[in-house]
Amino acid sequence: MKSTSLLFCACLTAVSATADTLDTIRSSGEITLAHRNASIPFSYVDADGRPMGYAVDLCLKLAEAIKRELKLPKLSVKYLLVTPDTRMKAIAEGQASMECGSTTNNAERRKLVDFTIPHYISSSRFLVRTDSQIRSIEQLSGHTVVSTKGTTNIKSLSRVNNDKLLGLKIVEAADHAQAFSMVAGGQASAFAMDDVLLSGLRATAPKPEDFMLIGKALSIEPYAIILPKNDAPFKKLVDQEMRRIILSGEINAMYAKWFQHPIPPKNVNLDLPMPYMLKDSFKYPSDKVGDLN
Repeated sequence: MKSTSLLFCACLTAVSATADTLDTIRSSGEITLAHRNASIPFSYVDADGRPMGYAVDLCLKLAEAIKRELKLPKLSVKYLLVTPDTRMKAIAEGQASMECGSTTNNAERRKLVDFTIPHYISSSRFLVRTDSQIRSIEQLSGHTVVSTKGTTNIKSLSRVNNDKLLGLKIVEAADHAQAFSMVAGGQASAFAMDDVLLSGLRATAPKPEDFMLIGKALSIEPYAIILPKNDAPFKKLVDQEMRRIILSGEINAMYAKWFQHPIPPKNVNLDLPMPYMLKDSFKYPSDKVGDLN
């Protein structure tokens, strides 16, 4: 379920139509990147609050391309912490130039913001406690299931709940970490979220074996960096650099760094090979996605 209201959409029209991100960056000599706190391994923070992750690294490469294009001697990078519920607003209102996270590109969101080429393709599933003995969505009938506020997973979960007449009690957490804690503490029987994010949370838990992923995919989620709406010059530059990173093969080393090697802060290896859908999408990089949600 998206939290954006019609009023919010109307209020952003003037802001979006006059966006000129490159001029703002040129005149200020700085760029602000929005990031997340617990979207492992895409965008998260270490114990000192420093942003890191696969999407953050991508944004830093894009920032370097912007610096070269504008012929700036120096480009200062600032960070803005956002949640699933505030990320769209942060970009649409000009608080940040890009959102570097795990955000799905879909038609409803494109009314407010633009997206560059996807850097990951995930699917929505469930995380449960291993000792719960729950192994299918049908076994969740009548249970409490949590997802994160402002994500597409809420909509997918509600649809499946209605289609299968499961009688789920669906609750919304402020962020992924809170939702995971609710399952760990027994306040919810399952956490509905993208499988790669669930795998990251599970891998970094004190006892990963206490949790498992179950169920068939509820939806397909193409992740892409958020850009300001109707800013063609900025989007063109970002898209060109994304294509270069992908077609040059740089993306493969970046992927391996975050998904197939130990990552901070606990040096956990997620050991996740590149999904076949992502491999195929990298053959012909495009910002066009099929809206399956």
